[in-house]
Amino acid sequence: MAAKFELNDDSVVVVIGSGAGGGTLSNELAQKGVKVVLLEAGGRHEIEDFSNDEWGMFSQISWLDKRTTSGSWRVAKDFSGLPAWIVKAVGGSTVHWAGASLRFQEHEFRVKSAYGDIAGANLLDWPISLAEMEPYYDRAEDKMGVTGTHGIPRLPGNNNFRVLAAGAKKLGYKDFHTGNMAINSQPRDGRGACQQIGFCFQGCKSGAKWSTLYTEIPKGETTGNMEVRPSSQALQIQHNDSGKVTGVLYADKDGNQHVQKARVVAVAGNSIESPRLLLNSASAKFPDGLANSSGQVGRNYMRHMTGSVYAIFDKPVHMHRGTTMAGIIKDEAENKPERGFVGGYEMETLSLGVPFMAAFLDPGAWGRDFSSAMEGYANMAGMWLVGEDMPQEKNAITLHATEKDQYGLPVPNVHFDDHPNDIAMREHAYKQGSAVYEAVGAVQTFRTPPYPSTHNLGTNRMSGKASDGVVNKHGQTHDIANLFISDGSQFTTGAAENPTLTIVALAIRQADYIADKMGKNEI
Repeated sequence: MAAKFELNDDSVVVVIGSGAGGGTLSNELAQKGVKVVLLEAGGRHEIEDFSNDEWGMFSQISWLDKRTTSGSWRVAKDFSGLPAWIVKAVGGSTVHWAGASLRFQEHEFRVKSAYGDIAGANLLDWPISLAEMEPYYDRAEDKMGVTGTHGIPRLPGNNNFRVLAAGAKKLGYKDFHTGNMAINSQPRDGRGACQQIGFCFQGCKSGAKWSTLYTEIPKGETTGNMEVRPSSQALQIQHNDSGKVTGVLYADKDGNQHVQKARVVAVAGNSIESPRLLLNSASAKFPDGLANSSGQVGRNYMRHMTGSVYAIFDKPVHMHRGTTMAGIIKDEAENKPERGFVGGYEMETLSLGVPFMAAFLDPGAWGRDFSSAMEGYANMAGMWLVGEDMPQEKNAITLHATEKDQYGLPVPNVHFDDHPNDIAMREHAYKQGSAVYEAVGAVQTFRTPPYPSTHNLGTNRMSGKASDGVVNKHGQTHDIANLFISDGSQFTTGAAENPTLTIVALAIRQADYIADKMGKNEI
C-alpha cells in the first residue's frame, strides 16, 4: 500500500526526480525502511498510455519547459529551445532511454592521471575507482537484468546489427555484439521478454525494458515507505540558520505551492534542472546558491561527443524492426592518443522512425539530398556515435537574466562549446562509421549532426576536495551534510559509455550510505 506522508513530517527523505537516479534511490531507501517522498515534476503515464506514435508521445512525455541555449554547439542552432531530449514524467528518462548499460573503463575514473593536462579541459580524477564501483555495478546489472551479464543471454541481432557486424568484421574490429542492454531477453523480474517491436523511445509497450516507472517505483510503493507525488515541480530547497536543509518548496499540478519538510534532500532532476534548483535556492546564507562554495554548481556541463552515420544500401534493411539500439562496436572506446585525441567512443546501432529521422537528418535541410535520403529509408542502416567529451568550466547551466518560467523563476540557459578534442574525435568517428558501411557495399553514407542531448552530465561534479567540485564520493554535497545529488550531474567526467548503469550503481551505493548515516544519527 502506497504511503501518504504529512507535509510537516520532517523525518522523511525527499527525493526530487524519479528517473534512473531518483527512482532507484527511492526504492532502495524504502526497502531499508526509510520513509521517502518522491517529487516528480511530470505526470504519471503507465505502460497502457504508451503508443507507437512518435510525435504524440514526444509531446506527452518530454521536458518542453522553456530553456535557452548559447555557445557554438550545433544544437543551439538547430534546436535552440530544446537543448535536451529528456522526459518529464514518472520514471524520468528511463521511459525514453534505449537501454544500453555499459560499465566505465578503469582509466575513465582517473582521466586527469591518464590524459595529463589538456588545454581548455577542466579534468579531474573521480574520488572513486572502478574497483570500488564493481560490486555496485554487479548489483545494478542484476537489478536491471542487463543482457550479457549474470548469465543473461544477449538479445538477438536485427538487420541493422547484421549490417554493422558485417562491416565491423571487414574492418578487423573484434569487440562487437548485440550490446549489454537492460531489456529482457527472457522473462525476468515479473516482466516478459522483448517482443522486438521497435520504436522504443516512446516508452516500451511490453515492459521488457527496465524503467523505474514500472520496476523500482511500484516496488518502493509496496513497502509502505514511499509516496510518489507526480506533477510536483520543486522550486526551492529551504534551509535553517545553521545551514542544514529542512524541506522543499514545490508547486502541484494546479500551481498551488507547498513545503514538504525533510530530514534529507536528494536532488535527481537531470544535469540541467538539478543545478538550476540549487542556484534558484540562493539565500542570504548561500548567496551563490546551495552547495556552491566552489563556484562549480552548473559548471563542467557534458553531453557526450555525439553524431550519427546512416547508410543506404541497394536492398532493404528495415532497421526499425527490433530494438532501437540493437548492437555495438567497442573497439574505438579505448584511450589511444595516437588517433589525435584522448578518450574513446562507441558505435551503437540506432534506428529512428520516419518523423524523427526527417527532423534530425540535417535540421532545416530540404531539397534533393534530403528527399533521396528519406526515399531510401527502407534500405537504410544507422549508428549513433557516443564518446567522451571534455569537461570545460565555461560549459555551464546558468540562470537566465530575464526569462522566467510559469512560476516566476529564472529559466536555465545551457551553454556549450565543443572542445578541440571533441571535434577531433567526432571526425574520426564519422570516418570510421562511414567505413563500416562502405566495407559492405553502402550506396551512400551521410553524417548527421548531434541531436538534442540525452546524456546530460556534470554540473554538480564529484571531487575529492571541496574546492574542486560540489559533492563527495557518495554524492553528498561538500557544504551541506543532509543534501545529496543523485543523478548524472555528479559525474566528474563523462566516459565513453552510456551513463545510466553508472547512475543506478551510484544510487544503490548512495542509499547504503544515507541509510547508514541516518541510522547513526549523523544526518
